Amino acid sequence: MSLAVEDEAAAPAELSLSEQAYRNLRDQLIMLEIRPGEAINDSAVAAKLGIGRTPVREALKRLEIDHLVISYPRRGTFATRVDITELADISEIRELLEPLAARRAARTATADMRARLRELAADIAGSGPGGADQQALMRYDIMVHRQIYAAAANPHLEDALIRYDNLATRIWCLVLDKIPSVAGHIIEHVELLEAIADGDAELAGSLALGHVTSFEKTVRSVL
Repeated sequence: MSLAVEDEAAAPAELSLSEQAYRNLRDQLIMLEIRPGEAINDSAVAAKLGIGRTPVREALKRLEIDHLVISYPRRGTFATRVDITELADISEIRELLEPLAARRAARTATADMRARLRELAADIAGSGPGGADQQALMRYDIMVHRQIYAAAANPHLEDALIRYDNLATRIWCLVLDKIPSVAGHIIEHVELLEAIADGDAELAGSLALGHVTSFEKTVRSVL
């Protein structure tokens, strides 16, 4: 199973400096590579990425809207804390939006996208995720979800889903060391991806809902 994470449609060469900074910081924040409460120095980030401070500052403003960072006057910018008590609120929204995206993707995905989703399903089913480490599996999970959101072909829905999936992933990563394996969570994608590729909207919606509720139950089981 290939664990390379493919981000949104634009290739890196096509992205603005601000977008590159945003995606770089966002993915570090959701995987907790930048720890909750950790200070984020825009000059250090700019130097590391080889860009100016202005694109980094623009990225940080977007990340604050995403609830991934928070800025304080005269103190600086920090990664937000991961609040487990938000799990129910985030899950409530995802239980509505994830099935909607899955049903819409089943109805509207292009032939090329359906082929891509079938390829992903076969990749997971054929190779199995058991040998990969937990962090790699979480990155793969993010990539699969983003593919489904893109297949739904509604940029407003896609934007909202990415935002809430990011917040859910932070909660998952916070308890990752307490979960024996997330391999089962990844395998759940096979039937979902196949249902979308087959155009079975009702089955896709039902499976997406089950996937979200399974996530919440797994997290709660280790709290």
